[in-house]
Amino acid sequence: MSSSPSVEEVSVAAGKARWLDTIIKGDCVAALEKLPEKSVDIIFADPPYNLQLDGDLHRPDQSKVDAVDDDWDRFESFAAYDAFTRAWLLAARRVLKPNGTIWVIGSYHNIFRVGAIMQDLGFWILNDIVWRKTNPMPNFRGRRFQNAHETMIWASRDASAKGYTFNYEAMKAANDDLQMRSDWLFPICTGAERLKGTDGAKVHPTQKPEALLARIMMASTKPGDVVLDPFFGSGTTGAVAKRLGRHFVGVEREQAYIDAATARIAAVEPLAEADVAVMTGKRAEPRVAFASLLEAGLVRPGTMLYDSRRRFAASVRADGTLSFERHAGSIHRLGAIVQGLDACNGWTFWHYEEKGGLKPIDELRAVVRQRLQVSAA
Repeated sequence: MSSSPSVEEVSVAAGKARWLDTIIKGDCVAALEKLPEKSVDIIFADPPYNLQLDGDLHRPDQSKVDAVDDDWDRFESFAAYDAFTRAWLLAARRVLKPNGTIWVIGSYHNIFRVGAIMQDLGFWILNDIVWRKTNPMPNFRGRRFQNAHETMIWASRDASAKGYTFNYEAMKAANDDLQMRSDWLFPICTGAERLKGTDGAKVHPTQKPEALLARIMMASTKPGDVVLDPFFGSGTTGAVAKRLGRHFVGVEREQAYIDAATARIAAVEPLAEADVAVMTGKRAEPRVAFASLLEAGLVRPGTMLYDSRRRFAASVRADGTLSFERHAGSIHRLGAIVQGLDACNGWTFWHYEEKGGLKPIDELRAVVRQRLQVSAA
């Protein structure tokens, strides 16, 4: 992995942008202003939680809890935190593509304030996801419920962004062919995955598990997409992105975190292209109208189409409609009429003749889709 460029060095070179797959050192707002507008496909943000800790926290045996007490998590007031949140969200929205999405994770200390500001800025909330921890930290004082989850907000750039990526079929298949729910069960980051310094202490107090980031990317990105993390920390986003064949760009101001993340990402071996392919269904494929088959020369006006048992024979008209006796309409409407039904999938009902046999016109639609994909490559 190349060394981290300064904010001033960020620019787009011929071919691959120089800022791709790098960590930019600096304040997140200033760094994001240097990135090209509408240049990233997805954002994962793990901003300061503003925990408002007052003094040290100890276990019953009086040992000190390694809590988040770093300067980057301290703000003078809620107003100061809100101003910071608004600033980085505005900067993030500028670099997000129109069909991109953003994930923000937080605790009860901050996520509700973040969500309200996101809505004020025009983001459109798609889901709130609950990360339920299998091994949460106990509530040592016994004055509250054990805090066993964090909340993620998943949002599109605005309400009109309809083309965002959601790999519905892949998520359903990964969940034993059931719709993936909005409550996710993962352990907190422990064991060999947890980065530690030479003194045995955690490198970063809020390192997220790779499994969490992997599900986010598999759900809402495609191979080759660009993932931005404006609070890069220990580099979990970059490590997972590299492994899954995505590009990343991170922003981090602490050199110790940059050094740890750089070494971590350099050690990652990307998976093979076939292993990161995303399962898709027909809803993810480009829409093809029946008239496109005529335009492609696969069907001609006057061609006869039949149902699979040759009970009905309809003629293709030049405008892309079908006619049968005194009736005319789309492939779907006419298919419904001849069967006396309210609706019909014309792509599977109507067949064309080839070498004495019948094939569904859906096969011709697949040919057009393949041509569209080749031309777009």
